[in-house]
Formats: sequence, C-alpha cells, structure tokens
Amino acid sequence: MSTTETSPPNTRTETTKGERIADWTDGRLGIYHFRFLIRKVFPDHWSFMFGEIALYSLIMLLLTGTWLTMFFDPSMTETVYHGSQPQLQGIPMTRAYESTIDISFDVRGGLLIRQLHHWSALVMIGALCLHTLRHFLTGSFRKPREANWLIGFTLLILVTLEGFVGYSLPDDLLSGTGLRIAEGVTLAIPVVGTYLAMFLFGGEFPGNDVIGRLYSFHILLIPGIIVALVTVHLILVFYHKHTQFAGPARTEKNVIGQPLMPHYTAKAGGFFFLVTGVLALLAGIAQINPVWTYGPYRADQISQGSQPDWYMGFLEGALRAMPAWEFTLWGGYTINMGVLVPAVILPTVMIAVIGLWPFLEAWVTKDTREHHLLDRPRDHPTRTSFGIAFVSLYLVLFFGGANDVLAVYLHLSLNTITWSVRIGVFLVPALTYILTKRICLGLQRRERDKLLHGRETGRIRRLPHGEFVEVHEPLDRWHRHTLLARADYKPLPAPPRSEDEDGVPNPHLRKEMLRYKLSRWLYGGQIAKPTRQELEHGAHSSNGHGSPDGHAEIGAQASAEENAPDQALN
Repeated sequence: MSTTETSPPNTRTETTKGERIADWTDGRLGIYHFRFLIRKVFPDHWSFMFGEIALYSLIMLLLTGTWLTMFFDPSMTETVYHGSQPQLQGIPMTRAYESTIDISFDVRGGLLIRQLHHWSALVMIGALCLHTLRHFLTGSFRKPREANWLIGFTLLILVTLEGFVGYSLPDDLLSGTGLRIAEGVTLAIPVVGTYLAMFLFGGEFPGNDVIGRLYSFHILLIPGIIVALVTVHLILVFYHKHTQFAGPARTEKNVIGQPLMPHYTAKAGGFFFLVTGVLALLAGIAQINPVWTYGPYRADQISQGSQPDWYMGFLEGALRAMPAWEFTLWGGYTINMGVLVPAVILPTVMIAVIGLWPFLEAWVTKDTREHHLLDRPRDHPTRTSFGIAFVSLYLVLFFGGANDVLAVYLHLSLNTITWSVRIGVFLVPALTYILTKRICLGLQRRERDKLLHGRETGRIRRLPHGEFVEVHEPLDRWHRHTLLARADYKPLPAPPRSEDEDGVPNPHLRKEMLRYKLSRWLYGGQIAKPTRQELEHGAHSSNGHGSPDGHAEIGAQASAEENAPDQALN
C-alpha cells in the first residue's frame, strides 16, 4: 500500500529559477502590465508582407551600414592609387573612391557587405512603394490613420533621398554624374537655387566638401529621422489596431487573426531570416554597382549608358523627355524650364497629390467615421484607376530614362523613343485609367451576377424542350458575405442654389458644387449591390436544388435567367 503526501494549500513551495528571473524583471520594468501587447492580434493577408520586408531590409541596412563606416573614408583629398587592382594603378582619385575599392577587394568580406547594403536599399524602397500602393488601393489611409499615412509617405521620400545620397558616396564616375545632375536641378530652383547649391557643395561643382557633407546626412541625420518615424509609425499601428479585409465575423470593432505571441512572432521571425537569406543570396551571386569598372569621377568625362538606381529612373526620364525650354526675365534672370518642370515641379506635384489624397477624399465625401475594414481595389474603381494610372506614369518616365540603352539594344531611333515617351506621358496614364476602371466595374458586375444567380459549375444540362443550360450553384457563406460586405458608395446630392425659401443665394455654392462634382467623379457610375428583394427572388427561383432528377433545378435556373433584368453597361 502506497500513500501520496501533499503539501497544505497555504504552504509556500520554493520557486523555480525562471520564476525568480521573471519576478525580478517585472519588479523593475513592469513587463506584466504590458501583457495586452502579447495578445495583440494580427490578421493574415499576403499583401501585409510588404511592410515587413521593408522593415527587415532596414534592419539589414543599419547593420551593414554600421560595418561599412569602419572602413569608408569620406574625404575628397586627392591621392594616387597603388592598391591591388592593376587596372587602376597610378590613377588619381579621391580617398572616398580609394577606400571603396579597398573595401571591395582588400577587406575580408567587404564586397559581400557592400553588395548586401546596396541590395537591401533597393529591396526596401521597392517594398515601401508596394506597401504604399497597397494602402492607397485599399483605403487604409482613412480616419484615424491619416497621420500615419503622412508618416509612411514621408518615410518613402526619406529612404529614396537616403538611397541617392549613399549611392553618391563612392565618388565614382557614375555617381558623380548623378551628383552633377542633382547640382543642375538645385540651380534651376528660382531665387534660392544658387544658395542651396553653395550650401550642399561648398562652392563651384564639384568642390571639396560634398562627399563629407553627404556622408553626415547618410549616416546620422537621415537615418536618425527614419528610425524615429518608423518607431512612431509602428506605435500608431499598435494603437489604431490592424486593418483587415471584410469577411464573416469581421467588423469595424474587432480584429480576427493570430496573437503576437507566440504565433505572429514565430512567423515574423522566420520571415525575417527568409528575407535576410534572399538578400544575402543576391549579394553573393548578383553583382551590383561595380565602381571599379567606372573609374573615379572626373568632370570632363561620362560613361556611356549610365543609369541611376531604379527609384531615380523616373526623374532621369522626365529630364530626358522634357524639351529644352528657357526664357529670361527682366534683369537678366534665366528660368530653365527644361530642368525646373521635370525635376522640381513634376515630383512636387506627384508627392503632393498622393500625400494629400486622404484629406481630399475625406473632404469630398464628408466622411468622419473610423474605418478599420479595407476596401478591395475593385470596390473603389476611381481611386484604383487613379493609382494605377499614377504607376503607369512612373513607368513611362522610368523607361524614358533608359532611352539610350533601349535604342542600342532594340536597334531603334533615340529620337523615336524620346517622342514616344513625350506622347506616352499624356496618353498612357489616360488609357490606363479608362481600362482599369472598366475592369473594376466589370468585376463588380460579375459579383452582382454571382450573388443573384450563383456560381458557374461548368456542367451543361439539356432541358426537356431541348435547350442547353449551364447549372449554377449558390455561393458558400464566406464568399457571399464578402461580396455583400462591399461598401455601396454613392455621390453626394447636388447642393441647393438657394439657402432658404426666400431665395437667398447659397454663399457656399461654389465650394459645394466643386465637392459635388468631385464626389460624382469618385463614386459615380458604380454597380449597385443587389437589394434584399432581388436576393430573396434569386433564392426563391433556385429552390429546386436537390431534386432527384434535377429537372426542377434546371427549370428554376432557366426561369431565373429569363426573368433576371439585363445589366446596363455604364
């Protein structure tokens, strides 16, 4: 006979070492009070990964950039190369270029880290562009996330500027050409252009201080602002809770997904190593920015087929497409429109339109509600069409920046490509806008048909009187709820011309008419969702499902298709 001894409930047993460490930590940091963060829910969708890719690439940029600062010399002091590269022996160059060559060939692992740093920058900017486009197309910038939209858009501009500054540091022939263009763009700014150029370059181009100044911006000022904005951005994401697409049980007041610990943390950790591995693979097998083949920068030389990094390609294309146009004001002041319009005015307008879009849409719609459910791109045809047209404009200018390379490899005339870009700047976005909107409306019309008549099964049956029809089946609960959850946007009503019955003119008529016209542009012509009566009629007409011989099903299907009203094409 055996007995089991148990301690009285009020007896204090010895705590484990892990519990003692946890208690010590919590007593000093108050971690237990942040337990709500551990249960923070994150929804699942593949488009959410773009932001994570950008964040993980930023981490790699910070790590590799810190390593590179230990070996790079941001000096424009002239020296003569006597290193390990025979093709550069005896060539005068700056210390910045010489230290870049030494990192690439004389520092163990230097070339791998250089290329990992460069690839991380390219991938980060690309992921941020897709991340921004996803937010724009799904409407996640609406209240209460307008401020976070501005922070994210500012981050995109800053990392683009950071990439250009870092690209210019090696002082090779290709990056020096980019700096020469940047100096010309700065000088084209009216009134303050010359002062800004003197501030950046410390004198006439190229000067002796520009690399050192850009280096300070690249490793201190801009990264510090980026890290601060990323921190605020993530805090606001936590505070506002994560957005999600519509679906069963998903509302504006809840989030359905996986908690931060342990599910999301495990997935995010694995994804971080996956992104890091892909970046390392690119750095190891895909050569990028081989500065030793360009040579040091000289103001009287330029390399053939020189191309900037992809994120600056649109600016290069705009400069190449713009005709040479300048005029002189009184006092002998010259305005160079051939540089001012494509390199200053056009980017400023593009930035302002996309950055201020949330406030424009809120003003037009008078929408003050909080939005935590996302739109599908097809649910908002005008916004989607505008965003895709914006992307098409960027791509036209991007390919225009490679007009010389395209002319050589495709055996085309350089002038023909340039004129195609000039025409395409106006024609391609317009056609893209029209085509994208027709596709969105077509998808809406198709979904309405699915709700009314069911899903096509691909099964063809013959009716007793000889007619062949395709059998439809009702949508499942998930898809039906998703299609019905689409917001039914409608334009604002026309404003009254009189403020009261006495015929007093409306003092705000001009502003309200503008809002009314913009509202019709944003929401006019959409395909309305089926009404409750239409859905009940469709369900009643298909109640023959499940009959033994299927005749009732076929007859009901045929009757529904005959009685359904034709959808007018808008």
